[in-house]
Amino acid sequence: MTIRNLHHAIAPRSLAIIGASSRAGSLGRVVVENVVAMGFEGDVWPVNPKYEEIAGLHCYARVADIPGIPELAIIVTPPKSVPGLIRELGQRGTRAAVVITAGLSIESGLRQAMLDAARPFLLRIIGPNTVGLIVPAAKLNASFAHLQPQLGDIALLSQSGAIATSLIDWAADNHVGFSQIISLGDMADVDAADCLDLLAGDPKTRAIVMYLEAVPNPRKFLSAARAAARVKPVVVIKSGRHAEAAKAAATHTGALSGADQVVDAALRRAGVLRIEGLGELFNATETIGRFFPLERTRAAIVTNGGGAGVLVVDRLVDLGCELAEFSPESIRALDHVLPANWSRANPVDIIGDASPERYRAAVDIVSKDAATDILIIMNCPTGLASPVEAARAVASLAEAGTIGGKPVLTCWLGSRAARGGRHVLQEAGLASYETPADVAIATSYLAKWSRAQESLVRVPSSRTNGDATYDRDAAHAILLRVAADGRWMLNEAEAKAVIAAYGVPTPETIVAASPEETERAAAAILARAAKVAVKLVSKSVTHKSDVGGVVLDIGTAAGAREAAEAIATRLNHHDPSAVIEGFAVQPMIERRRARELILGTSRDPVFGPVILFGSGGVSVEVVADTAVALPPLDEMLAGDLIDRTRIGRLLAGFRDEPPTDRPAIVRVLCALSQLTVDFPGIVSMDINPLLADKEGVVALDARIEIDPVLATQLGPNRDLAIRPYPAGWEKEVKLGERTFHLRPIKPADASLYPAFLEKTAPDDIRLRFLAPRKYFPDQMLVRLTQIDYEREMALVALDGDSGELAGIARLYSDPDHETAEYGLLVRTDLQGKGLGWILLAQMKDYAKADGLKRIAGIMLHENTRMLRMCREFGFSIDEHPADARLRVATLELASASP
Repeated sequence: MTIRNLHHAIAPRSLAIIGASSRAGSLGRVVVENVVAMGFEGDVWPVNPKYEEIAGLHCYARVADIPGIPELAIIVTPPKSVPGLIRELGQRGTRAAVVITAGLSIESGLRQAMLDAARPFLLRIIGPNTVGLIVPAAKLNASFAHLQPQLGDIALLSQSGAIATSLIDWAADNHVGFSQIISLGDMADVDAADCLDLLAGDPKTRAIVMYLEAVPNPRKFLSAARAAARVKPVVVIKSGRHAEAAKAAATHTGALSGADQVVDAALRRAGVLRIEGLGELFNATETIGRFFPLERTRAAIVTNGGGAGVLVVDRLVDLGCELAEFSPESIRALDHVLPANWSRANPVDIIGDASPERYRAAVDIVSKDAATDILIIMNCPTGLASPVEAARAVASLAEAGTIGGKPVLTCWLGSRAARGGRHVLQEAGLASYETPADVAIATSYLAKWSRAQESLVRVPSSRTNGDATYDRDAAHAILLRVAADGRWMLNEAEAKAVIAAYGVPTPETIVAASPEETERAAAAILARAAKVAVKLVSKSVTHKSDVGGVVLDIGTAAGAREAAEAIATRLNHHDPSAVIEGFAVQPMIERRRARELILGTSRDPVFGPVILFGSGGVSVEVVADTAVALPPLDEMLAGDLIDRTRIGRLLAGFRDEPPTDRPAIVRVLCALSQLTVDFPGIVSMDINPLLADKEGVVALDARIEIDPVLATQLGPNRDLAIRPYPAGWEKEVKLGERTFHLRPIKPADASLYPAFLEKTAPDDIRLRFLAPRKYFPDQMLVRLTQIDYEREMALVALDGDSGELAGIARLYSDPDHETAEYGLLVRTDLQGKGLGWILLAQMKDYAKADGLKRIAGIMLHENTRMLRMCREFGFSIDEHPADARLRVATLELASASP
């Protein structure tokens, strides 16, 4: 249900505590005491028939006795009483509740009974089994936490109550404050995605930190995470990184946990920074909260102690960070300001007697080098120079945490001597860390987050990637034929034909029905090849090499017949019931310097289809050098997947090894991604090995598993955790002498907004946004243009000649995907030409195709032009129930026929 009615929870004007108590040690007593201690300024109504007064507050026997309508209810009563209380509260008008009570299990039926009681009233429930809710800005502590958190601008979401209270304790000692703390509990109703949606638009929240154990609704979670991460830093700890821990987490939360590699890929794609330890959570948040994402993250180090610099380099390399390589011009400039024995490399060792002037000169030169993306500045205490004066020299160059526009991370080593220098740096707005390891880890946070943010803004299409040509009909025909046979596994020839239809190079393959036909097929291939390979074709065998079903390096036709006979004998010994369909004969592909790769797809039980890349061959499980990503992919995302493996670095070439044809590998990854998008019936695919060298790639073997029931369907695949860019909604329209290009919005369109808004009259903007608006901050433009096409759609009209933005139609669906709110704005100088009608019609068609039942728009009563167009289009117009100045225009899609 996303954020509907959740505002009643975070900013209530009245509060009922049901199950409040005076009994020492009871949950009801702790909750009441916390509410009173934090000073909640609204009405507080304890409810318990055993008391007349609790904590100086009049206590009521029943919900019905409360003198007003509690906007928020806190429930700490026995499990069996909760559904009835929720119903009573809903009838009274309460729209949000925090159910601290545990024990409302699925098995008992109490959880569903609670949800059924809430549904008629759209009453939102946080919990059950939660520590509670704390909103310091509202002076609200509706929890049984042991401390009163400080007010700050970081929001905390936690699926574990114990982790939430531990972080509250840590934050108290480290002077960290919170905008909100929400213990999610069992997430029967309100989940992490709902809270992310809420916090993304909260002006009091600068950053969001999360502790997750499971992701029960991945598509909803990723949609919300991507929306939040576009406008503020989101840092996550996801437990269950190993199989045993994942099992424990599932037991604890009653939800499934995906494979850790997939979770990592999903969070990266959402633009979220994932870290591993609780101690890193706020440090990571503080680091990335200072800076914007970077295109590259090469670090340059300036230090007065060479050993300290080496320690940082070692840790940076361990963490996969890049070092800057200075230009010759920078080296010469440093030669002029540093002693002759300086390091003449990165790290820049300016020697232990470095004066403030030397610090300033060296930092200034290094910050201006084009290869420097992140600047690390260090100081080791010596008797020859003052750490405080060095800090002042560095601080004099700083502006908004940067020097020369480059992020600065400082590390003044030591304790007593360094303390004053750190204070100077912090006062100047520079990030300060105590140890080389700390500053290296902080650098890795910034690098990892920047890469995640780069992935976030990618919008791969639902159609062909780049200039590749895919034959969807040919691939579909093969899948239909296999499904008609009732088979779930394609044979090798069929699998190769499918991937070949999507441009993946494969060797010539002849399928022979018998050893004798194998001999004739081999003779034909040996006429143009030196050797052949013979492979088993059987529906009963998934991995041919496991049963001796592959024979290589055969130089004669008779040898091929003998190989087929030997394969049949081995298979009969291994599994007498296995059926042999034939033998695949193909030329031996000999590329002595080629790398064996594995590329494939599978379905994660939580996040759906995923794509794998890594080191291939028969030892793929032993080597275990793989990385995964969520489809859809584009060229950049495919390249990032390659770079996250060890073999990816080997593919770039080294010593006398030439680099492989990387674009060819990227094309295969994009082809697999497109197959996943196009065919929901594909369960898994393997290409192993894919040989890759400087000449290109070739798939020596392929395996495809399908769901015969789903094989008839065509995409876009609805099981994708991230919806692809809906390329099918692009079209050209002609209005008079002008041509307009209509398409879904893209992140790059943010650059078109300023000129569009300049040419749109203030009154038109007022009518669109229901209030005057003079300023559209960059953050808002990012939010308007970087959508995930799942809950929100925006269609833009671009001028065919200039490419300028001419109009926008926007649609935002409610969480049950029945009704969507729409908005429409056409540039003032282009109004009255029919463009608004065209955009509205396209939006209506999209909404209908997306399964929505109706679209509705809210507009001011004086917006007569829009109201007239809506009436002509078939909308019904009604007065807004809460504001007589507003009108609601509703179009029922089932009967709409303008």
